[in-house]
Amino acid sequence: LPRFTGIIVRISLELSQIRMSVNECKCKCDALKEGESSNADKGSNTAADEAGSNSAVDIARDAVFVQSDAMPADTPIVIGYDFNKGVDYSQLLSSYATSGFQATSFGQAVEQINKMLECRDRPMPADHITAPDTEPALVVRNNCTVFLGYTSNMASCGVRETIRFLAEHRLVDCIVTTAGGVEEDLIKCLAPTYLGDWYLKGEMLRKKGINRIGNLLVPNDNYCKFEDWIMPILDDMLEQQNKQGVVWSPSRVISCLGERMNDPSCIAYWAWKNNIPIFSPALTDGSLGDMMYFHSIKSPGLVLDIISDLRRLNDLAKHSINTGMVIVGGGVIKHHICNANLMRNGANFSVFLNTSSEWDGSDSGARPDEAVSWGKI
Repeated sequence: LPRFTGIIVRISLELSQIRMSVNECKCKCDALKEGESSNADKGSNTAADEAGSNSAVDIARDAVFVQSDAMPADTPIVIGYDFNKGVDYSQLLSSYATSGFQATSFGQAVEQINKMLECRDRPMPADHITAPDTEPALVVRNNCTVFLGYTSNMASCGVRETIRFLAEHRLVDCIVTTAGGVEEDLIKCLAPTYLGDWYLKGEMLRKKGINRIGNLLVPNDNYCKFEDWIMPILDDMLEQQNKQGVVWSPSRVISCLGERMNDPSCIAYWAWKNNIPIFSPALTDGSLGDMMYFHSIKSPGLVLDIISDLRRLNDLAKHSINTGMVIVGGGVIKHHICNANLMRNGANFSVFLNTSSEWDGSDSGARPDEAVSWGKI
């Protein structure tokens, strides 16, 4: 019995080993099958990945290498000035038109002004008639009436000499400016304006009696000299009004001041001499207004007729054959010129130079196309 039992145990062990071997073989077969299946899946996934990768590359390539339409034959090419050719200021300024950014805007402004001058130089129509009672300053003298507008800072800085040149040589026919544009021009004939700095402290300057305009400095004594000069003239104006019935408007006051200054460095002097009217609808908004205020306390009664000036400005625009506007700055001077040109259904040429933005809806920052919508260009 013990021997039989041992045989049974041995047989059981051998059967167990056989089962284990069979299971191992089965596991190996299953593993092989899984391996084959996995390899097949991997092959399939690799092919899909390669296809997907190729598709992504194609998308990127198509995005980067978009085909261009041919540029129109007359499209300007961006190119700046070549200083290897030496310094030719005429060519340098001409190159701005193709330099891009603000330089191109400058070039476009030059082109517009050249068109104004070319139109101005053409003969006037033979059937153009000037009324015999038209005052000299309102006579249409050429084929394109050029309106120049500028704010007071242009008279405060060195641009004043450029404006004086334009008036001296009759390159403009009508001027609109602010009170500061008039008085700063006149005051410079009496005393100079100085260069300073943007960051000089206002409190310190006030104690020293010095006024700051940006980085320009104007001693307050300049305005005292202006008062001494202008007060007798205001007395004369009041006397002419009371005794001769003279009706003073801002433009007639400015013409009188230019005549009395009698200084060839002065814009107002050349405007008076060449019958170029200077309109200033806000003439009291500045030192001139201060002088008129103090004069009215001592000698009340002087009257300025702004409506007669409005009539003169609008009539000049209305009767002109063609018109061009060159407006440096914004505010009242810009709108006053544009609105006068509304009376003739818009100016033929226009150039706006300013640093204002259109995003606040201001007239100062409005682009020319907005003026087109109003019939001003």
